[in-house]
Amino acid sequence: TSLLLMAGIMVAVGLCRRWTRRRLRYHRRLCTFLLEMFSTFQICACTNELCLLGNVEPKPHAALTLTYGFTVLHGLTLTGSTCNPCGTLQPMWGGGVSLKMGGLKIAAQFVAAALARAFMHFIWSLEMAEPHSGALSKGCSNPMQTTEMQAFCIELLFSVVFQLTVLRVESVNPKYKVHLIALLITMLVYAGGNLTGAIFNPALAFSLHANCFYDKFLSYSLVYWIAPSLGKSLILYVF
Repeated sequence: TSLLLMAGIMVAVGLCRRWTRRRLRYHRRLCTFLLEMFSTFQICACTNELCLLGNVEPKPHAALTLTYGFTVLHGLTLTGSTCNPCGTLQPMWGGGVSLKMGGLKIAAQFVAAALARAFMHFIWSLEMAEPHSGALSKGCSNPMQTTEMQAFCIELLFSVVFQLTVLRVESVNPKYKVHLIALLITMLVYAGGNLTGAIFNPALAFSLHANCFYDKFLSYSLVYWIAPSLGKSLILYVF
């Protein structure tokens, strides 16, 4: 049921993106906002559901396989979208995207994160699958299983590794590049998923752990917003 749900989300987002490109291609800002919002919604909604499947046997092989598979699917279906505020900083830094357009994309990403969270809460309330039972009563799932400073360093390091890899594989054939990126993300999740969740995406972190941001805003914004943004800024500065 969970796999069918995620597949349905991807099909619906694909149809919405196609409609947006056809009907709103002359309204540049609105088209950009909606495309980024739909794409980020897909990643956030699917990842929310994937988090519920983390305890599926055999552990952690099933969860890692699903992570790799859906990351590949996201890469193949969401071409042209960054879905990550940190990724939006690169064209803004290089002057390829104006400050206003970059801010519009980041706003779309956080709007999508909130919408995905609300949508998945509604789906979980229907209890269509066994993992959905009790999902709404968890509150803050507390992804930080280490000290705040260590969590900050882990998310910073993972962001640097991820963004550096993305820059280095830009010239690789797209059909191979998506698998390389998916493999890297799966490896990072395996390495640090039990410590911080290995998110390194501010919008996705907000969608997954919104309750934690309400309870401990300073700590979680430092680890899941400032750390990955700082990692991206360091890479851009060096390059």
